[in-house]
Amino acid sequence: MTTELLQQVRVIDPVSETDQIADVLIVDGHIQAIAPQISDISSDTSIRDCRGLVLGTGLVDLYSHSGEPGFEERETLVSFLQAASAGGFTRVSVLPDTFPAIDNPALVAQLQQKRNEEIREKGKIDSASSASPLPHLHVWGAITLDLAGKQLTEFADLATAGVVGFTDSKAWENLGLVRRVLEYLQPFGKPVAFWPCDRSLSANGMMREGAEAFRVGLPPVPASAETTAIAALLELVAAIRTPVHIMRVSTARSVELIATAKFQGLPVTASTTWMHLLLDTTDVKSYHTSLHLDPPLGNPSDVAALRGGVRGGVIDAIAIDHAAYTYEEKVQAFAESPPGAIGLELALPLLWQNLVETGEFTALELWQVLSNKPAACLQQEMKAIKSGEKAELTLFDPQQTWKVNRENLHTLSQNTPWFGQEIKGRVLQTWC
Repeated sequence: MTTELLQQVRVIDPVSETDQIADVLIVDGHIQAIAPQISDISSDTSIRDCRGLVLGTGLVDLYSHSGEPGFEERETLVSFLQAASAGGFTRVSVLPDTFPAIDNPALVAQLQQKRNEEIREKGKIDSASSASPLPHLHVWGAITLDLAGKQLTEFADLATAGVVGFTDSKAWENLGLVRRVLEYLQPFGKPVAFWPCDRSLSANGMMREGAEAFRVGLPPVPASAETTAIAALLELVAAIRTPVHIMRVSTARSVELIATAKFQGLPVTASTTWMHLLLDTTDVKSYHTSLHLDPPLGNPSDVAALRGGVRGGVIDAIAIDHAAYTYEEKVQAFAESPPGAIGLELALPLLWQNLVETGEFTALELWQVLSNKPAACLQQEMKAIKSGEKAELTLFDPQQTWKVNRENLHTLSQNTPWFGQEIKGRVLQTWC
C-alpha cells in the first residue's frame, strides 16, 4: 500500500471550478482526503511539501500523431506515451494517419496491446495498484480505407473495436463523401472530427496570407481556404444534425462562423492547437521549419480571436497535434519540410507562462481547456478532485526551469522552435 500526502498544494479542479490551497492524501491511487490541513496520517505516509506547486486533473489531448506503426524512426508508441506522461497528460488520442492507416480492428488492438505490454514489462502496474505513469491510450479510427478518401471503412467493426471516434485528420476532397459519412455515422454515437480545408484555395501555400507573408516571401494561404470549408461543413451539419468536432481552427473568421453555429444550436465542438495560440506570422521570419504548420500560423488578429474564442467557449479545447519528424526530414528549406511540430512535453509550461502568468487566462480557464473540456469533446467524463475518486492527476511546478534538449525530452524527435532554449514550468508527476 502506497500513501502520499501532498501538503499545501494549489488544487485546480476544473470540474468543480475551484482553485484552492489544500492538503491532498492519496492512498493506493485513490484520493482519500482533501482538506485545508490533514494531520491524521499513518507512519508510512510519504509527505511532500508542495508549496508553490499546482495539482490539477489529468490533461487530455484530443489528437496527436504516433509514428508507430510505419514511422518508428520519428516516434514509437512507447516514446509517444512517455512524452505525453512527462507533459502531464493522462489521456491521449492517436490519429489514424499511420502506415498502415488505422482502418481496421486489428490495428486498434495492436496499439492497445503494445501499451499494456509496456506497462507490464516495466513493472509499472500490479494487482495492488491501478496507478500507471503511462496515460490511457485512445485511438481514432479512419473514415476511409488507407485515408485515400475513396472508400469508407467498416464503421461498425471499428466502433466495436473501441475507437474513440472517427476522422481522417486531413483535408477532404469530396463534400458528397462528407455528407455520406455524417449520415452513416449518426447511429454510432461516437465523435466524428473533420479538418476543414479547401485545397483548391490553399494550393501550394505555406504561410497565412497577409503583410508578413508578403515580407517573408512564402506562398500565401488565404483564410478562405479554411472558412469556406467550415461554412460548407456547418451547412451539412445543419441538414443532417450529426454532431461534429472541427479540428485545427486557425482564423478569426472561423471563430465567428463557429460562434454563429453554436448560437443556432448546431451540434458542433471545436479545437485549436496550442501553437496557434502562442505564435503568429511574425515569428515565421526566422524560417524555422518547426514553424511550418498546416494550417499555417495565423496573423496577430487571428491569434487574438482564437484566444478570445477559447476563453469565451466558442473554441472548446486546446489540442496538441504532436507531430514528430526526424532531424533529416526537417533540415530542409521551409517549403520542402513536412508540416508539424512536437508539443506534448512543452504545451503546458509554455501556455502557462504566456497566458496564465501574463494574466490573460486564469489558471482555471487554461486547465479546463486542457483537461475536462477536451474529455467532453471525446464524450468522456473527468472526475472532480474529491475524496473517494481515483487519482487521475497532474502535479506541475510553474517555476521550475529546464532546457529543451535531447537529454530532457522523451520524444525521439526535436522539431520544435524552442529546441535548445530554456523554458519555465515542468510537470513533476502524474497519477493515472
